[in-house]
Amino acid sequence: MSEEPAGPLEDATLDADQSKTDLENHVKPEAGDAAPFADDPSQLDGREALRPTRLYKRRWMIVLLFSSYSLCNSFQWIQYGIINNIFMKFYDVDAFTIDWMSMIYMLTYIPFIFPVTWLLDKKGLRVIALVATALNCAGTWIKVASVKPNLFAVTFLGQLCCSFAQVFILGMPSRIASVWFGSGEVSTACSIGVFGNQLGIAIGFLVPPILVPNVDDMDELAHHISIMFYITAGVATFLFILVVCVFQERPKLPPTQAQATARSIPPEHYSYSASILRLLRNRPFILLIITYGLNVGCFYAVGTLLNRMIIEHYPGEEVNAGRIGLTIVIAGMVGSLICGIWLDKTKTYKQTTLSVYFMSLVGMIVYASTLNLGHLWVVFITAGALGFFMTGYLPLGFEFAVELTYPESEGTSSGLLNCSAQVFGIIFTICQGKIIDGFGTLAGNIFLCVFLLIGTIMTGFIKSDLRRQKANLMAKAAAEGRMPEQDYGATALIFQPETPPSKPDQ
Repeated sequence: MSEEPAGPLEDATLDADQSKTDLENHVKPEAGDAAPFADDPSQLDGREALRPTRLYKRRWMIVLLFSSYSLCNSFQWIQYGIINNIFMKFYDVDAFTIDWMSMIYMLTYIPFIFPVTWLLDKKGLRVIALVATALNCAGTWIKVASVKPNLFAVTFLGQLCCSFAQVFILGMPSRIASVWFGSGEVSTACSIGVFGNQLGIAIGFLVPPILVPNVDDMDELAHHISIMFYITAGVATFLFILVVCVFQERPKLPPTQAQATARSIPPEHYSYSASILRLLRNRPFILLIITYGLNVGCFYAVGTLLNRMIIEHYPGEEVNAGRIGLTIVIAGMVGSLICGIWLDKTKTYKQTTLSVYFMSLVGMIVYASTLNLGHLWVVFITAGALGFFMTGYLPLGFEFAVELTYPESEGTSSGLLNCSAQVFGIIFTICQGKIIDGFGTLAGNIFLCVFLLIGTIMTGFIKSDLRRQKANLMAKAAAEGRMPEQDYGATALIFQPETPPSKPDQ
């Protein structure tokens, strides 16, 4: 894939702005590139010379393409659960079996996350993107072949394939932000990456109840299900072709000095297993793993069981159940973007994370206490408030983890967070489903409130050890100490070394 031509005026403008902030970014050590000045000691003079950097417009296309195929995959996570009762009737299975069509996404992630993050470290973004879209595309076409009441095993196989694709998707937002984006936009870029996943869930709540009405004629029902599966397969195929043709591993020039430095690290200097061990010895990060899992696991349980909760209090309202799910996720998307922008501006990671976590608890309490009032419009409002904070927490967790674990791989830290979320998601979904069956929706939601309270308290004990910020401040101070008095645009990126002291005559 060819790079954008570097216009002199554009480069001068971009690089002059970047020269003051190009050290402020988190990176994952990408091995194998030689340092540009490593063989020229005169360029170093005991200090590392700054290397050329550039922000490419293509970075927005890359993150939007990732968001699109993440959307297509996450749509399928909830497409069975939101019309749980309809698929129960069509395939003649019980509610718990249909719940597993969502929980398989969580279960598959747990054993495969470590091999996939290792592959991400070794092969890079493009290989991971190709595998993810290929698996997602294959899964959608398997589902197309499963639209008969006796072929539940086939549709489960298709969902299993799509769930495997998800393993290659969830940990990528922070990595794409790091590799492609400048220091002042990494949190926003990460939020956009998460945004696609959330939008897919939102569409998954909205579209299936519209495309698949609750009719009694099995042939007509099969026709409606087939239409939904064909649309999904068409979109997945189109996105796979786009990734093959468009998706790029990384820009020719790095976006920041930190990323440029990371490219110079040889492969033998990075150990994936050693990185995992260091992360597991990081106490603040371990606390974050648990609290993140509790929060996101609650969201997974609410999303999976939403249809059952709404139908219990508002029979026949499958379409509105989907719209309530849509409201939860749309509000969460707004929350994600606002939180991402806020973090880029303020860098108040712990304060923001704790505040949003506490408001997620409040939102869950209000939602639980108003669900059975008999007014759907109230449920829409309370569900939206819950979604704004609970779903808006997702990018906060990713970015806080990068701060606590710098300079470890973003893919590895994100993978551990997501693994925790899947484990708690399975536990909470099964337990809340059983509690709803035995004691009703209020008891099931109180169960989740208890764990959100625990998570809020634990978040307060996380030590705000912002390693990335400390490194950025030190690097920026060192860079500013070498800055020339006059800014010469693009040429300001390469600093002339001081004249070394003359050696005494031998």
